[in-house]
Amino acid sequence: MSDFLLPDIGEGIVECEVVEWRVAEGDTIEEDQPIVEVMTDKALVEITAPEAGTVTKLYVPQGKIAKVHAPLYAYQTAGQSSSEATVSVSEQTPPAEHTEKKMADAEPAAHSPSSNGLLASSTATGKVPASPAVRRLVREHHLVLSDIPGSGKDGRVLKEDVLAHLNTPTAAVAPTSASPTMPASGLQPSKVEPLRGVRAVMAKRMVEAASSIPHFHYGEEIDVTELLALRERLKPKVEAKGERLTLMPFFMKAMALAVAETPIINAQLNSEANELSYYAQCNIGMAVDSKAGLLVPNVKGVESLTLFEIAKEVGRLTNAAREGRVDQADLKGGTISISNIGALGGTYAAPIINAPEAAIVAIGKTQWLPRFDEHGAVQRRAILTVTWAGDHRFIDGGTIARFCNAWKGYLEAPESMLLHLA
Repeated sequence: MSDFLLPDIGEGIVECEVVEWRVAEGDTIEEDQPIVEVMTDKALVEITAPEAGTVTKLYVPQGKIAKVHAPLYAYQTAGQSSSEATVSVSEQTPPAEHTEKKMADAEPAAHSPSSNGLLASSTATGKVPASPAVRRLVREHHLVLSDIPGSGKDGRVLKEDVLAHLNTPTAAVAPTSASPTMPASGLQPSKVEPLRGVRAVMAKRMVEAASSIPHFHYGEEIDVTELLALRERLKPKVEAKGERLTLMPFFMKAMALAVAETPIINAQLNSEANELSYYAQCNIGMAVDSKAGLLVPNVKGVESLTLFEIAKEVGRLTNAAREGRVDQADLKGGTISISNIGALGGTYAAPIINAPEAAIVAIGKTQWLPRFDEHGAVQRRAILTVTWAGDHRFIDGGTIARFCNAWKGYLEAPESMLLHLA
């Protein structure tokens, strides 16, 4: 029998949440068959079987945290007999349980040993015995361990005890505690869940960006009447090739052309705020509302791609992000971002910069509104609002206004982009 160790997923990730097991104990598996989905700080990752065999043990339950390089599941290879596997399992303690027991036994402080070498009870030591996993569960729900009756040996608190305590009407944090679980108002939440994965990273990065980068916001209206007409003419040709043509490829292509006129918009400031790095390659990120949380994959090298190539990449990344399966490479290396909040119906937004990028734009929904033409006649025009956020440490209002005007010019007269085709 072999243990499958959770591999190093990269990006400094040391743990992940088991989202869904695709197999059960006793199932026969094939090489490269999807076994489990795990959620990292970046995205949902699918782990496949290294070889054919039979699953004999799932070490980490669904919804729990798995550690990198720790056993994830055990399997019997195709050439091993079931009797050999039975002997192997019976002769060893499952690594995950063994590790937890070892960590629990090694907990410092009040666990003083008794005369027979076993841990003394909570009454003798003054500390409630519980495993690290149980203690983590207690912390996540903002409970007090000593308030939970333990049903295990020597009063040891088990996972079942914590869950039972949560289901009782009196399960609450002490009234003096100003915790998220029990607000000062005394309201009891209907549900409490830990912030994990992509949402936890988003919370951390948004706080860092909002608190460390002085944001400068700039709003504008763009008349996209001609752009919508052009898209309608091009849609059949793109759909004939199996792709979908939205406005996003036009936004991106026009942005890459505008960046060429204002390179500082595509620059990044280092952490010491004393050096600017300019990038010739325009990697434009797009915020996607996925089931895993907010993901911002980026289309690489937009300046050198055709509209069709951009549309193909936008479709691929959107589908991958909505499923939470974006490759790490697609999430790294962005230089500027777009948040199309208008796709959900919003008109205005004040976006937060996706650090270390210098700028981000929020695009509102398109509305048909009355506007005066050059002769003073009222016309029906397609208008959308955009709101830019720039890093005010090195981008001033004039710079972002000139950049936005160039971008707007390409979108309002989309045929002008033809002048820049290679």
